[in-house]
Amino acid sequence: MAGWLGLALLVAVLDQLTKQLVLGRLEYGEAVPVTPFFDLVLVYNPGAAFSFLAGQPGWQRWFFTGLAALICAWLTALLRRHQRERLLPTAFVLIIGGALGNVVDRLMHGAVVDFLHFYIGRFSWPAFNLADSAITAGVALMLWASFRSPARDPNQENHA
Repeated sequence: MAGWLGLALLVAVLDQLTKQLVLGRLEYGEAVPVTPFFDLVLVYNPGAAFSFLAGQPGWQRWFFTGLAALICAWLTALLRRHQRERLLPTAFVLIIGGALGNVVDRLMHGAVVDFLHFYIGRFSWPAFNLADSAITAGVALMLWASFRSPARDPNQENHA
């Protein structure tokens, strides 16, 4: 269990390190072109994914912090039940680590630090960060695990 939680902590630390690099080198709103479809840009998101609730007066900071804490607690409980597996625990630690990385931002900056910006022409994906990537990968792994595992019928007895 400690090893899995250590991996979650590693994800959060790597997320914070990348954000500190960007915060130390870019001004708010500054964009540094890297490729014809990718920029590093410093923006703050007080909301959630796709700036959901970003325009609210500030309560969302504490709402999303509390929600992340509840989700981390739930996933840690699931991690205890599945710690001998590989796929689900990996998914859980990616989500936990990403959530912790974004919670640190909310507590330190009042908003999440985003800096990865992909676009094609004038069509743009909202900026995101390493924590968001870890959360997305974790959710994708959870979905993959749900399709790989045969569904169990709770009404069916195991006749061995």
